[in-house]
Formats: sequence, C-alpha cells, structure tokens
Amino acid sequence: MSDATAEILAVCEALPPAKQAEVADFAKFLLAQQGDARWDEIINDPRPRPKLEAFIEKAVAEGSEPLDLDRM
Repeated sequence: MSDATAEILAVCEALPPAKQAEVADFAKFLLAQQGDARWDEIINDPRPRPKLEAFIEKAVAEGSEPLDLDRM
C-alpha cells in the first residue's frame, strides 16, 4: 500500500460515516474522469477507422424505425 493510500485510509477512518461516503464518492468521480479522459483520447484520435465508417454508412443507409415498446 502506498503512503498516499495509507494516509487517505487514516483520514477516512477519522471521519463520520456520512463524510466517509462523500470521500468515496469523490474518489469514484475522479476515477470516472480518468476513464473519460481516455475515451476522449480514443474519440479524438485522427487515424482513419474504415470499418467503423463502413458500419455507420450502412446503418444510415438502412434507416431506422421508432422504438416500439410493445415489441420488446
């Protein structure tokens, strides 16, 4: 366990349960942001994606129909 992790655990243990939950929620938020940053890198990658482009063109050409909840 890193020193930073041990310090966070020690601080959390000193907090009341409601505040511990807030710290956990914030940590989850930070993890989600890290994941979002990675997806931004992937989406903004300028390399061509011929298979994706072909799939999109085919899907657009086929069209779509409104969602029918009775068929689900």
